[in-house]
Amino acid sequence: MAQEKTKTNNHNFSRKLIDQGLDIDPITVETLQVNITKLCNQTCTHCHVDASPWRSEQMSLESVERCLEILSENDCIKNLDLTGGAPELNPHFDYFVREARSLGKHVMVRHNLTVTLDGNPRTGEEKTYIPGFFAENRVEVISSLPYYSSYFTDKQRGKGVFEKSIESLRMLNSEGYGGGELKLNLVYNPVGTFLPPDQGSLEADFKAKLKKNYGIRFDNLYTLTNMPINRFEKELKKQNAYEEYIEKLVYAFNPEAVDGIMCRNLISVSHDGKIYDCDFNQMLDMQCRNGNGGLTIFNFDLNQAIKRKIRFGVHCFGCTAGAGSSCGGQTAS
Repeated sequence: MAQEKTKTNNHNFSRKLIDQGLDIDPITVETLQVNITKLCNQTCTHCHVDASPWRSEQMSLESVERCLEILSENDCIKNLDLTGGAPELNPHFDYFVREARSLGKHVMVRHNLTVTLDGNPRTGEEKTYIPGFFAENRVEVISSLPYYSSYFTDKQRGKGVFEKSIESLRMLNSEGYGGGELKLNLVYNPVGTFLPPDQGSLEADFKAKLKKNYGIRFDNLYTLTNMPINRFEKELKKQNAYEEYIEKLVYAFNPEAVDGIMCRNLISVSHDGKIYDCDFNQMLDMQCRNGNGGLTIFNFDLNQAIKRKIRFGVHCFGCTAGAGSSCGGQTAS
């Protein structure tokens, strides 16, 4: 019993912060991250969103308009970060991007690359215009690529994904992405129960291999820790590796990674307009709250958002393990 209690305390992220003399509160809201759909053309083994071609959740036009109002009314929110699923599969995606750009906001899209070639799995609508659309609207593209070879990429994301990803990257390069004003960043998630290696050295490897073997250029590589949520959690439990992975994250806690975690300057919005501290809390239904209940885009107040208390769970150890992990990659040296 005492051993079980000790393990519970060790897995308590809030207690860990107290023991370390650390305090995590929001600083500001620089980024509005919006998950506009759970529909995706892929079914990746590590997906914490549990996105797939069979999901139907979509953000409505009304909610898109409200998000645009929030962006317009709050100068401190400089970035719109669109994610999914494959965000391009929301019917209001193009409108959302254009209107946010017209407000002078920086737009980032979490683009899985293959949606350009696969199109919409439910309607068959083609998406080959996407690279040109991104370039026209000066969108920063952030794309997952588990490795610079087909074996590990296809193992995590599905058969044939690597080949399609390379073709899509070439399309983006042809539009001017990579090495210039149009930013193309890649995201690395480990295949399996491992922490990401050093971001800088891995970026150098990716750049050298992709350039030599495929003529691909990109700007930055972000390393992200796989979160034990949804599909990846199920896979861990199937392999009887869940507890081992949690212990690995807890053991690797790095106090220097705390300052850079994304919940301090970002809020996450779900397809139905609820507000969360991050995309991971969103998938665990850990909605931000105040004295009047749950925060949403329809009762949004910037001061309340900044004064909120961040909600923590065991998954938060994923953001502070090793060199740290956030939507912008490594958070500590």
